[in-house]
Amino acid sequence: MASHRRPKQPSRARVTVLTTAAAAAVAISAQAANAAPSAKPSKDEVKAKVDKLYEQAEQATEKYNGAKEKQEKLQKEISTIQDNVARGQQDLNKLRDGLGSLAASQYRSGGIDPSVQLFLSSDPQDYLDKAATLDQLSGQQVDALKKIQDKQRELAQERAEATEKLKDLAATRTELGNKKKEVQGKLAEAQRLLNSLTAQEKKQLAEEQQRSTRASERTVLTGNVHGSGRAGAAFSAAQTRIGSPYVYGATGPSSFDCSGLTSWAYAQAGVSIPRTSEAQANIGTRIYSQSQLQVGDLVFFYGDLHHVGLYAGNGQVLHAPHTGAVVRYEAIGNMPFQFGVRV
Repeated sequence: MASHRRPKQPSRARVTVLTTAAAAAVAISAQAANAAPSAKPSKDEVKAKVDKLYEQAEQATEKYNGAKEKQEKLQKEISTIQDNVARGQQDLNKLRDGLGSLAASQYRSGGIDPSVQLFLSSDPQDYLDKAATLDQLSGQQVDALKKIQDKQRELAQERAEATEKLKDLAATRTELGNKKKEVQGKLAEAQRLLNSLTAQEKKQLAEEQQRSTRASERTVLTGNVHGSGRAGAAFSAAQTRIGSPYVYGATGPSSFDCSGLTSWAYAQAGVSIPRTSEAQANIGTRIYSQSQLQVGDLVFFYGDLHHVGLYAGNGQVLHAPHTGAVVRYEAIGNMPFQFGVRV
């Protein structure tokens, strides 16, 4: 006989849980449906982010410049040592040949002493250590052996130095590659943000920059400022590069990064200064008051001194700002000024 048992009814507690869950799901769905899409960053927000990325890229650029300079220096030093080693080996071979000729002469004059055979060994030091044997040698033979010994020691030291510098060079090349990737990554991210702007927004940013640059130019020109001495000559040289593009790692004459411009400008004035901004900050006399700056003084910005320019007078700086910009005048107050340096 079929069962007619009544179906089990859900408990009140279970009904309450299910009802609450359903209500929550409906509420979440309603919120999702009514939520506005994420707001697009404004032009000014994008500019602020891009400026920060450019700053970080320039920090990495100065580290890249330092590593590149170190690499070039190491390569020159290693080449010099290797040349010295090659010449030293030739000298050593001549000394050994000379000792061999001396031994042959002794042989022709009446036989060669067994001790003389040791002159031609690859380790004359071992022979010299046997002091008792020295009595069997002539003064000329002793001098020849000591010269060989000194030359071998000199070559060993130079080879060891070259080996250490080669290790340092390998590490420097790795650092150089890492910094290059870092710079390129920051610049790519900045470009991505700029590409998110509309054509109108890009135009507005460009116009704002043009107005700022023209105002700085007027301030410099109407102030009728002039530099003197080599600092003035360096500033005049830099003025001829106005409009040249910023390119990281570039030292002119057609493109520059910040320290590339300052080092190039001073070179035109006959003054050699270091390549990087950090190194340039450690030459000359520091000037902490902007009122005491003179045209052509180096001026440094940011706490880590990763940016440098040339003081242009009337509170303006002539510098290579960042990727996407050109060599131009700018108000010194637009960046966190640290100090100046009079070369």
